[in-house]
Amino acid sequence: MQPTSILGKYITKQLLLNFLAVLLMISGVIFLFDVIEQLRRSSNRPDIDFLFVIKIASAKLPRTFEMVFPFVMMIAAMLTFWKVSRSNEFVVIRSAGVSIWGFLMPVLAAVFAVGIINIMVINPISSYLYEVYETMDLRFKSKNPNAVLFSTKGLWIREASEDGNVLVLEAKSVKQEDDLLLLRKVSLLEMTRNSYLIKRFEAYAAELNKNIIDMKDVNVFETGKPMQKMNNYVYKTNLTADRIKENFIDPEAISFWNLPDTIEFYEKSGFSVVRHKMRYLSLWASPFLLMAMVLIAAVFALKANVRRGGVMFLIVGGIATGFLVYFMSQIIYAFGVNDYIPVLIAVWTPILIIVMIAISILLHLEGN
Repeated sequence: MQPTSILGKYITKQLLLNFLAVLLMISGVIFLFDVIEQLRRSSNRPDIDFLFVIKIASAKLPRTFEMVFPFVMMIAAMLTFWKVSRSNEFVVIRSAGVSIWGFLMPVLAAVFAVGIINIMVINPISSYLYEVYETMDLRFKSKNPNAVLFSTKGLWIREASEDGNVLVLEAKSVKQEDDLLLLRKVSLLEMTRNSYLIKRFEAYAAELNKNIIDMKDVNVFETGKPMQKMNNYVYKTNLTADRIKENFIDPEAISFWNLPDTIEFYEKSGFSVVRHKMRYLSLWASPFLLMAMVLIAAVFALKANVRRGGVMFLIVGGIATGFLVYFMSQIIYAFGVNDYIPVLIAVWTPILIIVMIAISILLHLEGN
């Protein structure tokens, strides 16, 4: 059965409507509980108003939804398949000579399209809002309305330059004002790849504006030369305030479109990019994970006749399997993040296991 056929469009429409209904219901429940939690946290804070609570709960919601997205799709698919089976429409479809795979093809195509839209359109919005949430949460905890996402222990970052050398930047304190990044007690080291020191700059203060570090009260130390004192020194770099900020935020707060550049930058600078690679590959794999969850739903809900009973088995079995899949994937994901297993294996193993088991069961049902 083709996805563009009348029957394919009908099943796809039912799935998408159920998906939106389940999405709105679960999002409403999550938002309600999150608002209650934020109200509890701010109960002894007279400086926090209800509008701030709504804002921080709203900014967190897309990230929370992203975590339950596969479950929402699975529940929506189970509802769709259960309704089709309960009304005997599935019996009629099978009697017309359509196989289970022909029936599932439009559904899987629609789910894959939803997954692509999620990572390319919704994810950038979700990542931005999650960064907003992290900033608001930091301001809530620090009681500082101007706090930004930088380490309270200062800054320590390394960058690979175009000439093959390495730049190491250290600052005791970091503060952002508009587009400027203000640094205090700055040390800037120029080194070779073999960690041989070429030049060192020690400055009382510096400003990072776009790709320029403007240092004040600078002492310059260079091999074989006496120390030089300068009132001002301008140093060109590839670092930006946004790039440094990404060093202190979770990969979940970085957009799908920005992750490749971030990974390339940190690889050149010598930083570990395992978490970022896991996040990026997980986003690419998410449409296939959604398809795997649909196959699980088909195993439990796609029956020739559900009037014989077994509805409780359908609900409990489907939910239990969904949580088992999530638990297993998180364990394997943790192994990948900690670099115990290769990133590709950590991302794709749970999906492949789910798909193979579901296909085996569906093939058995098809044979019967």
